[in-house]
Amino acid sequence: MSKPGGKVILGHGSGGRLMHDLIREVFAARFDNPLLRQGDDSVRLSINGQRLAFTTDSFVVKPVFFPGGDIGRLAICGTVNDLATAGAQPLYLAAAFVLEEGFPLEDLERIADSMQVAAAEAGVQIVTGDTKVVEQGGADGLFVNTAGIGLIPAGVELSGANARPGDAVIVTGTIGDHGIAVLSQREGFRFDVDVCSDVAPLSGLVKAALAVTPEIRVVRDPTRGGLATTLNEIAAQSQVAIHLVERAIPIRDSVRAACEMLGYDPLYVANEGKLVLIVAAEVAEAVVGRLRRERYGEEAAVIGWVREAPAGRVTLTTGIGGTRIVDLLAGEMLPRIC
Repeated sequence: MSKPGGKVILGHGSGGRLMHDLIREVFAARFDNPLLRQGDDSVRLSINGQRLAFTTDSFVVKPVFFPGGDIGRLAICGTVNDLATAGAQPLYLAAAFVLEEGFPLEDLERIADSMQVAAAEAGVQIVTGDTKVVEQGGADGLFVNTAGIGLIPAGVELSGANARPGDAVIVTGTIGDHGIAVLSQREGFRFDVDVCSDVAPLSGLVKAALAVTPEIRVVRDPTRGGLATTLNEIAAQSQVAIHLVERAIPIRDSVRAACEMLGYDPLYVANEGKLVLIVAAEVAEAVVGRLRRERYGEEAAVIGWVREAPAGRVTLTTGIGGTRIVDLLAGEMLPRIC
């Protein structure tokens, strides 16, 4: 139960411990049902023999334009990727807009154009939606909500609850790009090398991995809370331990330098164009090899392993050979990045 007089704070949207507590105590406690308990980014449904994935998401990124993307591309790719993590072929999207009075129509048209380009790249159609306008100061410019539905092929069973001891952990590329790109635009930071968001539709990567082997256990996109939070969620769902090797995790030098300067841990910085896959160890190298042939998977790498114990815990071998616990983010590190 929430404390009397308690209020929502930015940390409740972080993707970390506060958000998990909020979802568990306020929403899951009231909406509980077997489908909600799946606990993945998309719910898996069976309707008249068809296996479907269904998801929804809201986007409040600030600013709405950032290096490498904008709120429109982010909304399409984020929803497509949540469907892809269930192994689904994304088909149809809905898009709803909450517009603040005074928002420039030129910017709205630019965002709508970006959404259509991203939808075409992902092979989906935007088929329904809604528009609301609120008074000045009521929406900080523009908020976007999307929902999506996709078809899950026969034999595909992906879930955060499927990781097994001995499995390999794969990431499809460099981490932290999106969060640092948005932060640099918002705060006016300038780095020696520009950092661009990685926002991209990734259903093709999932399809490519599944073409190699059915031994893909888990696929997730490490968005809010970054790689660390996503792996903690998987470890908890599967009741396994996950161990990472720091030197194996791909991070751009510019992102690493920015994080060191700002005091951030790149493991917790959001990504919008990367996937985490957990696969049977014997097929890990084949999966990585296939991913590296894809447009958004050129820097895919094995970064760790699943262990039996301690269940629910993520650990990491540091660059100097020590071991540390990689826990859930406690508060809000980078607000309004998606």
